[in-house]
Amino acid sequence: MFRWLLVILLALMFISWLSPLLRRMGFGRLPGDFRFRWLGRDWDVPLASTLLLSFVASLITKLL
Repeated sequence: MFRWLLVILLALMFISWLSPLLRRMGFGRLPGDFRFRWLGRDWDVPLASTLLLSFVASLITKLL
């Protein structure tokens, strides 16, 4: 259980580190990615980008 929590924490840290690079490449601005302001804070809901990245990760794991 602790191992999975550690993996999830590291994955979230890695994704947050890569998010500026991914945003420059166009992820987060695809149709289906939502951005809104609520309670004085900007919120991002990258649905289409998440689906695209999970599809790419799936292809990579199948090839390996």
